[in-house]
Amino acid sequence: MPLRHVRRAVHPWHDLLGLVELYRLFRRERPEIVHANSSKAGILARIAAPLAGVPIRIFTVHGWAFSASTGLASTLYRVADRLVSPLTSRIVCVAESERDAGLRARTCSARRTVVIPNAVDVGAQPRASLEDEPPAILSVGRLKAPKDFVTLARVLARLDRGSFTASIAGDGPDRERVLAELRGVEGIELLGDRDDVPELLAQAQVFVLATCSEGMPVSVLEAMAAGLPVVASDVGGVGEIVVDGETGLLVPPGDEAALERALRRLIASPDLRRRLGDAGRERAEREFDLPQWRERHVELYREELAARGLPSSARHARQK
Repeated sequence: MPLRHVRRAVHPWHDLLGLVELYRLFRRERPEIVHANSSKAGILARIAAPLAGVPIRIFTVHGWAFSASTGLASTLYRVADRLVSPLTSRIVCVAESERDAGLRARTCSARRTVVIPNAVDVGAQPRASLEDEPPAILSVGRLKAPKDFVTLARVLARLDRGSFTASIAGDGPDRERVLAELRGVEGIELLGDRDDVPELLAQAQVFVLATCSEGMPVSVLEAMAAGLPVVASDVGGVGEIVVDGETGLLVPPGDEAALERALRRLIASPDLRRRLGDAGRERAEREFDLPQWRERHVELYREELAARGLPSSARHARQK
């Protein structure tokens, strides 16, 4: 069921109403396990769940909000995560880098934190054909920090016209800045929000993600599942997915020259695109497919239930 008051933006009144809403939901449903995702929901749910008598509270960190934020917002998120950490049964980090960041910030403990990487349904993703010329470059994401679509736009504008086409799927507050960088540049489309990303990936020959902060981006996993070579900023857990020179090319965040060099290499070489894309698909099948992800979560639930003498059943396994 949709929640009316649990929203992305920080808002004291809605946050209080969201806490009450979650408390009432947990009291009504009486679950043994509450598993929260995202920073705002993770904080509110880890307060509401113990108040409602939920014995097991699990939180998945897709990227610590204090790392992606700045100034007062970063401080508030860090303090809030520290305060609710003792209320948390287990914390799941999607990347080793996120676990390390949480330990340094004291927002999680080594004993109660486990790493389970993100996953995608590799078999459901259509394979891309890497033979098309000129190659089509695709990027997917919200046009807002920490994603760095402005840097990507500057680089795309410098590449040789006619040697590639490019599409950016997504929308957000940085849209006008991106459009300003691309004014007068042909062959580059801003597609806005799309619900056909698998099809867009299957039509591309290169995937690129320019960003300043990440946990473990699902967009990169989806691109690898499609057999695309990936160019990505080497931040957070990206380097745990993309093996530089083997499944893609990693560049320093915000480094326009490095991003331009990487894209030029892939535009110029169908053989390199094919080699990196095939290796990426194999790595996605081996390391980041859904079956092992599901099993690791089910095993985590069973461990927590057993530790409290609660029965493990198909009901719990289905809730993830």
